[in-house]
Amino acid sequence: MKSFPPAGFLALGVALLTSSTTCSILPRQSNSKPWSVKNFNSLILFGDSYTDESRLGWFINHNGSAPPAGTLLPETFSAPGGGRTWPRYVVQYTGATVLGKWTPQMTLYDYAVSGAVCSNNITPRWFPAIDAPFPSVLEYEVPAFVADIPAARVNSTPAVQLFTPKLTAQDAVYALWIGTNDLGVYAFLTDSQIPGNVLSDYTSCVYSVFDKLYASGARHFVLMNTVPLNLAPLYANDSSHGVGPNQYWANKTANHTEIAYTMQQFTTTVNNVFRYQTPYELLVAKRYPGARFALFDTHALITDIYNSPGKYLNGTGVAKGGECVWGYENHCTVDQKTCVKRQNGTNPDGYLWFDELHPR
Repeated sequence: MKSFPPAGFLALGVALLTSSTTCSILPRQSNSKPWSVKNFNSLILFGDSYTDESRLGWFINHNGSAPPAGTLLPETFSAPGGGRTWPRYVVQYTGATVLGKWTPQMTLYDYAVSGAVCSNNITPRWFPAIDAPFPSVLEYEVPAFVADIPAARVNSTPAVQLFTPKLTAQDAVYALWIGTNDLGVYAFLTDSQIPGNVLSDYTSCVYSVFDKLYASGARHFVLMNTVPLNLAPLYANDSSHGVGPNQYWANKTANHTEIAYTMQQFTTTVNNVFRYQTPYELLVAKRYPGARFALFDTHALITDIYNSPGKYLNGTGVAKGGECVWGYENHCTVDQKTCVKRQNGTNPDGYLWFDELHPR
């Protein structure tokens, strides 16, 4: 994880694969160390299905309506990745057991929405279940967070603020992981963006999100870059066992090689923008005075898991690679009416991918 200015923080990718080998908790430090884990009691997240816990489900179950201000959504064990979402492991690994009782260090506030893009003014994607585009980060998630700042927690007796303890610039960390849908099918990959928009509009949107969070008082940011989507079964080439028409791309074209190369180009391009623009905006342009940024390289993490699965995954045949990195656990029909889970040995954690798109 690269930090600007140099800093240290818990590796937020700890739970992408529920593997302790990706966990790196720094030693407790004094309050003079601004990235010390003990300084943070709120973890606030924005993104898509890679981070969403149950927010899209709320929209579906409430006729497209958003959760009311002050709603703290519950934990789920059936997130889009097939189990707990990665931030729950961050909360788990940063907590402590005292006198036999585990106590969390941080409270999770998850605004991510499955299917989200950075902005619906760039790559809107329609979702029939709510008769509207998927709620985006810039137009929905960030405003929802801002509306929650003064809100009382729904159904709390006696009434307490949603953010308890109150957010300060020192004790809250904000993570953004967006791009999978922006770059993929029904967006840039298939030339479905609003005409005139290009990849740099997506990367600029990311910093617009930080602008709004900064204006709300946020000062500690983690930017998680895009994963190697060309390795995901949905976008991989034939030699890497890419899939044909599927639940996420019913009319997928046959040129899997072109798809994989395009996704590789997209992800490496935008990740290089993040790598250089982040320190530029902070240190040269002075866009975020007093703020600190950490860039977490999820692209490198997933690539390393793909190339060295024995270091991360559990299950029969993992050490040799093979199906554990190009196969996936949850197989659905194109119409999504039937899904069957196929396990590698007896442990579903033997797969890198839960389905065609989502890491396990």
